[in-house]
Amino acid sequence: MENKYSDLIHQTFEFPQEGFKVEDNELYFYDIPLMEIIKQYGTPLKISYLPKISAQIQKAKRMFNVAMAKADYKGKYTYCYCTKSSHFSFILDEALKNDIHLETSSAFDIPIIKSLYQSGKVNKDTYIICNGYKRAIYAQYISELINDGFHNVIPILDNKNELKHFEKMLKIPKCKIGIRVAAEEEPKFEFYTSRLGVRYKDILSFYHERIKGNKKFELKMLHFFINTGIKDTAYYWSELTKSVDVYCELKKVCPELDSIDIGGGFPIKTSLSFEYDYEYMAEQIIVHIKKICKQNKVKEPNIFTEFGSFTVGESGAVLFSALEQKQQNDNEVWNMIDSSFITTLPDTWGIKQRFILLAINQWDKEYERVNLGGLTCDSDDYYNAESHKNQVFLPKIEKGKPQYIGFFHTGAYQESIGGYGGIQHCLIPAPKHVIIDRDENGEISTKLFAKEQSYKSMMKILGY
Repeated sequence: MENKYSDLIHQTFEFPQEGFKVEDNELYFYDIPLMEIIKQYGTPLKISYLPKISAQIQKAKRMFNVAMAKADYKGKYTYCYCTKSSHFSFILDEALKNDIHLETSSAFDIPIIKSLYQSGKVNKDTYIICNGYKRAIYAQYISELINDGFHNVIPILDNKNELKHFEKMLKIPKCKIGIRVAAEEEPKFEFYTSRLGVRYKDILSFYHERIKGNKKFELKMLHFFINTGIKDTAYYWSELTKSVDVYCELKKVCPELDSIDIGGGFPIKTSLSFEYDYEYMAEQIIVHIKKICKQNKVKEPNIFTEFGSFTVGESGAVLFSALEQKQQNDNEVWNMIDSSFITTLPDTWGIKQRFILLAINQWDKEYERVNLGGLTCDSDDYYNAESHKNQVFLPKIEKGKPQYIGFFHTGAYQESIGGYGGIQHCLIPAPKHVIIDRDENGEISTKLFAKEQSYKSMMKILGY
């Protein structure tokens, strides 16, 4: 068996594959020569490739619309972007090019919505699905939008007490509202029922007691979300069935109810061995909902989704260089990177998330098993396993020849969890962030969005 890094990847995976190829022993990401990017900007470096965001949105729209056509499904499909996955302006700008709608999670999302409206990127017809626990300030901001004529803002009630906020603050009649269903969690969870939403058996009585006949509200949406994502498991189909059953019960007494939001949950590729049949799942969801509605003699609802990670995850990458190699015992070799996993890729530390890890150069060199160490003094600042295997292999480091590595599909959540622009563990600075786009002719353009964080900005935050 050959022992070059290139041979290892080709023998382990089907390679090249979408988004990844190698030319002259250097890795390309969506046909972007990464070594050229590194030569221009250095490492550590975060990149965001905007065209992938639009591609993902169009992919989901196509899948659900085709599934509806195949099933002769009467409802409509609406794609919402889950803003908490990445709030950056350039992400929202790219996503909104695709005629989509938005989902918010907390009070400070609403000023972003107002800014997007002022710049003409959303309008008062745009659906704004407002999830999350509604403290008074969040309810106030939502109410201000509704009172200002944003007639498709839909606050999703996370608990029964939230209704009183909107009863006080809303100045218009017939505000659209939704109710979130408190789904049962997977058996392996430490608790049985999600803390989010209203439990199944309370929804019908809550409607009769608080919403039916209330001139300020009309119940338009039932919201359903499974924390573990959309998977072809008995658990997922069971929870979806229960939620659609509740929808059918409500629809019989609440004719204005016409939509189900199935949340997010489409997975992203976190390994080169990743397999997921998106088309099949979209078709089965539509068939499943239609079947239950037909059994209950209820018109099938409009379908909303709130894809976040699916929208932006595969657009992101983080590039590092190996500073040096340390031999700590007879078996353990450490390649020390020029940043920190805890600060730059916090999901790898917090929930042991794995991303696609590939060498960027030296694909023609022999490979070896290594551990990757970050710059902090924390013993948890390491990465030593991949999704398909409990170990990491990279080309052997040669003296005088810098080695570069990349973590890919890191575009969702890492900045918000890591505290972008703030104080991070051991005062490790946030890396440069570069936006990559293509023009009408397919030519690549790059733009520096943020410089590497400076010590002066940290000292200012700390009060020095």
